Amino acid sequence: MAQDIPTYENVTLLRLPACAPELNSSERLWEWMREHEQSNKAFEGYEDIVDCCCNAWNKLCSEAVRLFSLCSRQWALMQ
Repeated sequence: MAQDIPTYENVTLLRLPACAPELNSSERLWEWMREHEQSNKAFEGYEDIVDCCCNAWNKLCSEAVRLFSLCSRQWALMQ
């Protein structure tokens, strides 16, 4: 599968480790949501958990600068 990726002269592919949560932007989003929106809460049931997650996600999406900062990496900037 990875061998089928086309190559380009102006693009360098970097091989990433199989398991590296610190490189996965979604892990940082979940961490932020757990720390800022879901900590110290007791949920009555599944629907309460889903509602809390949806509210946290909507709040995060409304803050574009925060969302960008959580997903960006200094070492991955275009030069």
